[in-house]
Amino acid sequence: MKKITLLLVSVFTVCFVNAQDKENMSFGVKGGLNVSSVTNTDQDGVNSKSLIGFHVGFFSEFMISDNFAIQPELLYSAQGVKLESGGDNGDLKLDYINIPVMAKYYVANTFSLEFGPQIGFLVSAKAKSGGVSEDIKDQLKSTDISLGFGAGYYFAEKFMLGARYNLGLTRIQKDLFPGESESKNSVFQISLGYKF
Repeated sequence: MKKITLLLVSVFTVCFVNAQDKENMSFGVKGGLNVSSVTNTDQDGVNSKSLIGFHVGFFSEFMISDNFAIQPELLYSAQGVKLESGGDNGDLKLDYINIPVMAKYYVANTFSLEFGPQIGFLVSAKAKSGGVSEDIKDQLKSTDISLGFGAGYYFAEKFMLGARYNLGLTRIQKDLFPGESESKNSVFQISLGYKF
């Protein structure tokens, strides 16, 4: 975990050092829709469904060459999963501060493909069932590692539309009970961004 955090800090540092030319550096804001779930929650008569949430935050883009860029971001992300068991509906809501660092390749002037790691820091975790909400943050890991795949399209000079899938790589539970499977985050995002 320390190695991944150090890697992300190093990427930010290298980007800032190499982006002294302001023409190669830009900043922006973004936000949008999350369609999230948590894997392996369909157990013991429990059915899971996607939970609709949101994300919002900032990004910066550092052009390394004409077609290649690095895009670190800082996002607040509302994630989780809906749960149904015997007619009783509930949900697990997980809020993270996420820091993705995406490598972007511009296929065309306005269209890019992106790929990169993301580290998330758990802000809150609440399980709700039968109208009762319980704080379960102490039962879950404080950090989450995922891998993002996506694409972006600038439909105007400064406005961007993006789509991304974040595949969870680490389990969210601190401890596993006997017979319990690892659960991981899975999040699809649609974003609207504005570049300054």
